[in-house]
Amino acid sequence: MREVVFLLLPNVVLLDVAGSAEAFRCAGQRVPGSYRLRFVAPQPSVTAAVGLTLGALEPLPAVLAPEALLILTGVGGEAIDPQESATRRAVEWLRGDAAAEARLLCVCTGSVIAAYAGLLAGRDCTTHHAHLQELKRAEPRARVHDNRIFVEDGRVATSAGVTAGLDLALHVIGAQQGPQVASEVARDLVVYLRRAGSDPALSPWVMHRNHLHPAVHRVQDAVTRDPAARWDSAQLAAVACTGSRNLARLFAEHARCSPLDYVQLIRYAFARQLVTGSRLDLERVAARAGFGSAQHLRRVWARWEARPPSALRGGNPG
Repeated sequence: MREVVFLLLPNVVLLDVAGSAEAFRCAGQRVPGSYRLRFVAPQPSVTAAVGLTLGALEPLPAVLAPEALLILTGVGGEAIDPQESATRRAVEWLRGDAAAEARLLCVCTGSVIAAYAGLLAGRDCTTHHAHLQELKRAEPRARVHDNRIFVEDGRVATSAGVTAGLDLALHVIGAQQGPQVASEVARDLVVYLRRAGSDPALSPWVMHRNHLHPAVHRVQDAVTRDPAARWDSAQLAAVACTGSRNLARLFAEHARCSPLDYVQLIRYAFARQLVTGSRLDLERVAARAGFGSAQHLRRVWARWEARPPSALRGGNPG
């Protein structure tokens, strides 16, 4: 089980905490035993920017496990005061060895706190648009990017603030638990699954899922659970509890593709996993993924990939 440790300071922005925490909590429900949340602080309680007091917080731990996620949340106000008592103790703790091997995720002005601790020197990073200059002053050696949802550099990731912390959490969940889990968590939270502009292209498993329509999601879930099923327009429409023409309209409006194109995309993604992760020959890969033949699979593969791998030109031994 991976620990997700939130470091809280006085005047903390609650949404910085709640958004990421709910994402990891939901992921833990989707994949039991994957995450355990902890909330630590330099003092037993802190009062949030909205006036709510958060109590019974754990003290700063002596050490974090190497696989832990440490989340620095932002605080309200125009600027971070590094000499404020709790902030100073948090910065000193961050400079030590306790969290040296943990993965660091910074939400909003959590990036500025990390900068004061010397953790962003020489790194690409970002923060809330109103605090970009503050971040540059706190760590002149950092490469500060504006107009970015989040930025990753090695074991450190920084986000633009508030709801962007949720985007970063979904990105990490997708990397650790798979894009399907991240998509399911996004739907649980009724948010879009976004990505930063510099991120690689979305996995086929989450393409066309950046919408909130329940019937379209229901069809997409059914297809991803069983790509090889004999999906046709009538069967897909039955899953959505609507007519074929209306389902086609809904897919065009919300998923930006046709229902049968989506089936083909998921079958391709499944076949790709089999080609790269098994020793099945191409005919058996095609059959398991729902294609009529290896030749059909090659045609579909060529549609999604400019240069198919050598496995598609011959075949792996069975």
